[in-house]
Amino acid sequence: VLCGTMSTPKRKGRLYRLDRDGSLTVLLEGIGCSNGMGFSLDRKQLYYTDSFAREIYLFDYDASGGTLTNRRIFATVEDTEGMPDGMTVDREGCVWSARWDGGCLVRYTPGGEEQLRIEFPARKVSSVTFGGPDYADLYVTTAGGNDKPEEGAGAGALFQMKTEYRGLPEFFSRIGE
Repeated sequence: VLCGTMSTPKRKGRLYRLDRDGSLTVLLEGIGCSNGMGFSLDRKQLYYTDSFAREIYLFDYDASGGTLTNRRIFATVEDTEGMPDGMTVDREGCVWSARWDGGCLVRYTPGGEEQLRIEFPARKVSSVTFGGPDYADLYVTTAGGNDKPEEGAGAGALFQMKTEYRGLPEFFSRIGE
């Protein structure tokens, strides 16, 4: 299991690997805000979002050891477009990234090119996943529901959309087995 933390005034955030025996290993340090993660279709690469840096990184991933190498920028989000937040990867290997304070969801090709942008009636689009029997339902969460005049009429809502795109089943952990 990969899990991350946000920075505090005293320490930057980190990305950890939680192993099956319950031990934690630090994979990355100096993180602003750990957020959305997802694997390439062949599971040899990991997409990782640092919201405060406004970047989605791509790493080479070794499943046998759970290690990350060869960090590079997959996508950078301009200040005027909010921060990248939660994300998922679809059946075509495209990355879907929610935009906190950007009011939208962005689909990137595996090469990092923006292909689609879906606007929402909420500024804080927080996460995205596929579900339903054929993984064609897109579920998108938003935040800020206590201040709808400022954050938008759809703030704090869960949206469900039928799409022409298909997602993949999520990975299950085997911690404690």
